[in-house]
Amino acid sequence: MAAVPKISSTEASNSRRGLAIFRPTSDANVNESNDLVANAQGANAENLRVGIVAGWGEYPGKVASAVRDLGGSVTIAAIRNHASEELNSLADQMKWFGVCKLGAMQRFFAEHDVDRVCLAGKLFKDRILFHGLGWVQHAPDLECVRTMIRPLFSKNGSTTDDTLLGAVVASFERRGMCVVPGTDYATDLIAQTGILTQCRPTRSVMSDVDFGWDIAKQMGGLDIGQSITVKNRTVLSVEAVEGTDACIERTGILCPMGHWTLVKVAKPKQDMRFDLPTIGPQTIERMAKAGGRAIAIEAGKTIVIDRPRTLALADRHRISILSR
Repeated sequence: MAAVPKISSTEASNSRRGLAIFRPTSDANVNESNDLVANAQGANAENLRVGIVAGWGEYPGKVASAVRDLGGSVTIAAIRNHASEELNSLADQMKWFGVCKLGAMQRFFAEHDVDRVCLAGKLFKDRILFHGLGWVQHAPDLECVRTMIRPLFSKNGSTTDDTLLGAVVASFERRGMCVVPGTDYATDLIAQTGILTQCRPTRSVMSDVDFGWDIAKQMGGLDIGQSITVKNRTVLSVEAVEGTDACIERTGILCPMGHWTLVKVAKPKQDMRFDLPTIGPQTIERMAKAGGRAIAIEAGKTIVIDRPRTLALADRHRISILSR
């Protein structure tokens, strides 16, 4: 495919061969989202060919199901030791790849006429970069080496998520594939504003959320992590390369008396195409085990996986979820 200029996610959303896409905002209505997506079904859906680079978790499957519901075709490049075997049932075609086989993934997508790509699911960055021989042990192909050599080895290089994933996005776009947010299709996953659970946050929780919100935003702005935990206006733990689940578990050890709050936010300049903050049933189970009592997330920029089950589990464990 011929190279194309870099396209922003907003421009990409507006250029979809007539396919109406709803991009949720912080005050968006879930029913409005569902109505607009329903109206999009059948609108040039035969031209909708989406490739998904699938990592760990349920998010890749949700995106694949949403694209299929719209009548489009789904091609999945599944990352070994990350993606689920169950994705096979949701794909028109699926193939397994090592995490550093970037060029091979692009050729696979090109073979199936994919012109839109979603990066969906978690990659365990610490295992990829800091175990064994690092990324070299994953036998990167030539395109991966070309893409990563500057951020990893240049004088001003960086291994932050934004830098590495931004380089991956640029690589796909050089091949003429537009990288788009998975939430352009799975619109119902985006959190809406309000108290999402029947269990309501206490006054002390709200105080901790107010205290922790700006701190979490500053951590995100530095591309350190998306989450912090707070109790009595004291920061207990900050998420870094280990991820939110490990941050929650560590907080349970640091604060065995429990009753603390998780604040999870988007970065100040969040790229909606990758690394969106996400919560789901596993988050709730880990919070309950570690003694957490509340979760604050950012409306319009946070994915809630399996919303009914997530909220039901939260209420069962008396964990409030606030989206603001």
